[in-house]
Amino acid sequence: MGKLLFWIIVVIAALVAVRLLAIHNRNKNAADNGTTTTTARNKPGEKSVAGSTANAESMVRCAHCGIHMPRSEAVLSGGDTWCSAEHAKLGVRQ
Repeated sequence: MGKLLFWIIVVIAALVAVRLLAIHNRNKNAADNGTTTTTARNKPGEKSVAGSTANAESMVRCAHCGIHMPRSEAVLSGGDTWCSAEHAKLGVRQ
């Protein structure tokens, strides 16, 4: 019984050591690439910090009020970007 317990402890210690080494290598590679990673697991529906740059969308500024929004949500009219159709009608703020 004692030998079985010893081998179980050895296997668990080896698995923990491998996991810690993998986390260390991942963080080291992320630091070399200039990205940030977290060791905590993300909640469902939450983006990971490292993967967020792959899905990043460019931001544009409303020509009237100056608010920044994702390009997909902007109204494009007359070569300018607007946050709403109302601001597009009002034009550039003077």
